[in-house]
Amino acid sequence: MSENNVLVEIQDLRVEFDVRAGVVKAVDGVSFDIKRGQTLGVIGESGCGKSITARAILQMVPKPGKITNGQVLYHRRARGATQTDIVNISKLDPDGQIIREIRGGEIGMIFQEPMSSLTPVYTAGTHIDEAVSLHRLTPLRKVGDQLAETIQAHRKVTKQEAREIAIAMLRRVGIPKPDQRVDSYPHQLSGGQRQRVMIAIALSCQPAMLIADEPTTALDVSIEAQILDIMRELQESVNMAIMFITHNLGVIAEMAEEIVVMYMGKQVERAKTVALFYEPMHPYTRALLQSIPVVGRKSRARLASIEGMVPDPFNLPPGCVFHPRCPAFMPGKCDKIAPTWKQLVGDHWVSCLLYQEV
Repeated sequence: MSENNVLVEIQDLRVEFDVRAGVVKAVDGVSFDIKRGQTLGVIGESGCGKSITARAILQMVPKPGKITNGQVLYHRRARGATQTDIVNISKLDPDGQIIREIRGGEIGMIFQEPMSSLTPVYTAGTHIDEAVSLHRLTPLRKVGDQLAETIQAHRKVTKQEAREIAIAMLRRVGIPKPDQRVDSYPHQLSGGQRQRVMIAIALSCQPAMLIADEPTTALDVSIEAQILDIMRELQESVNMAIMFITHNLGVIAEMAEEIVVMYMGKQVERAKTVALFYEPMHPYTRALLQSIPVVGRKSRARLASIEGMVPDPFNLPPGCVFHPRCPAFMPGKCDKIAPTWKQLVGDHWVSCLLYQEV
């Protein structure tokens, strides 16, 4: 793809949380591009910085976290236009007009687990603007009203037109009897239906990019498959980019063209999906792939696991942060020298001293 297809550029992004116990480097020097129409997968263990990276793209890092370095460049293009304007999202006011237009209208986000999207602190008629911008379902308001408010916040339509679009979106994501369900409250829907509503809200304004943060967590496999099909279908229809965050390697192999692997806030490997699965370079990536259950394996065989524990974020080990758990650990090198980001073959990048002269 040409550079004109680049939608979002993340350059040396760093996000820190300055708390009483110390400073946590939640995202530490991450750089990658997301192209129009592409699905980029982001994988890694819990706490590796996947979700914080996604929130930084939308200027939604929770306090006391803040972006301390780097840039998030959004190549903004008006509908039907060929020229793009580059917006540095990392420099925008998180509550300003420009980011509010982008957040939800041009870049949508699906949060983890439909149940966690039901926020009990919201009541009817309060904090609605915040709920719309964050794509959350408020439990005391009808799902159709919440969908319509998102549509009206970003599109010039009447209330009746917004309702009709809402019904059409519910139908498109597979909600049965959408003309009736549009007047349902979130608690009257199943978990799978709530997640479909979340997808409908995120996609109601036909965004240029969708951030999907564990969108199928806690759903059964049949519902998961249906939701993934819906996301692919909508992506093809509007050439939408997807940043797909998950720890499910089977799903990421099916959905993504390219994958970024993160560990303790750092990117350790990036490659095309086929190359990453068949020729993983970083020991951490290899360990993740070895932990995948294999069909036909004897029932008593133990699943492979990554040795050791995730390090204390307030006291990271020197050198390579993965070296205390690494089977390829080189004493005197990995525990002293921090690896740099190195391109190997084609679009395959890795951060490991195994591939560097030290």
